[in-house]
Amino acid sequence: MHGTLPYLEQTDFPAINRHTLEILQVNLGYLCNLSCTHCHVNAGPKRTELMVKETVDLVLDFIKRENIHTLDLTGGAPEMNPHFSYLVMKARAMNVTVIDRCNLVILEEPGFEEMAGFLAVNKVVITASLPCYLEDNVDKQRGKGTFSSSLLALKKLNSLGYGQADSDLQLNLVFNPQGINLPPEQKALEKAYKKHLTTHYSIVFNKLFALTNLPVQRFGSMLISKGLLNDYMQLLKDNYRSENLSSVMCRNTLSVDWQGFVYDCDFNQMLQLPLGANPANKTHLSELINASLLTGSAINIRQHCYGCTAGQGSSCGGALD
Repeated sequence: MHGTLPYLEQTDFPAINRHTLEILQVNLGYLCNLSCTHCHVNAGPKRTELMVKETVDLVLDFIKRENIHTLDLTGGAPEMNPHFSYLVMKARAMNVTVIDRCNLVILEEPGFEEMAGFLAVNKVVITASLPCYLEDNVDKQRGKGTFSSSLLALKKLNSLGYGQADSDLQLNLVFNPQGINLPPEQKALEKAYKKHLTTHYSIVFNKLFALTNLPVQRFGSMLISKGLLNDYMQLLKDNYRSENLSSVMCRNTLSVDWQGFVYDCDFNQMLQLPLGANPANKTHLSELINASLLTGSAINIRQHCYGCTAGQGSSCGGALD
């Protein structure tokens, strides 16, 4: 697989600094039941990296000490980490909002049949990847049969109250474009998703998040191998909007990898770009004695940052505008 960082090192992206830390995004490991073409993590069934309980407890201690209000769990498939349930229950006991970035298919896998019920009991916010509402497109990106499995999982979540108008169980879907395209306007796309999924499958959800694919890991490697990286980077730069700079997720979010090292964002984690503008070494969560010291510090930027500021903008919570 091609490493994308050498192609992103030279950058003219503007310098930006951190705001107050509010969200801790934790990657519980790269093990996943799927190998999606748009995956920026290069996750898959053969990956063995998983966060151990000692590091999970370190995460919980940091959350308590720093009064973090949101824990955003990602992977891989975060549910495949053996300490996932423990982490969720401990965080919820502290009244922390927990987000599970779920690929949906995992909820239909053997051994995970009770996971949807567990998420509902603990009022976990589910942000679920469904890169399109058409079967052929989803199966092309994620593998044959994944669309039908995703529908079964969504129906199960709906039956538990997720996405229902009279329920506080939040179910959000995530769209990723195919090829070298920016996502369509989020509100219009959400309306199309809701109409199609309701009409054809009686499935409901709360919000749609339209995410831009960033040129790192599996997606970046594909761009390089097909000679499309320069074209894609030009697309991102041509659609750069400076007003998105104030809302990019690296301003108030800290990314933690499966070993406990910290980064400015999930994409920097995949590129192994240490926290801060020009640090000599990676920083471990155990070394962050006071998170308030991060406020105002420089963010480690490279050329891929144009992906979060192009067009309507892109973050883990969807469009920025």
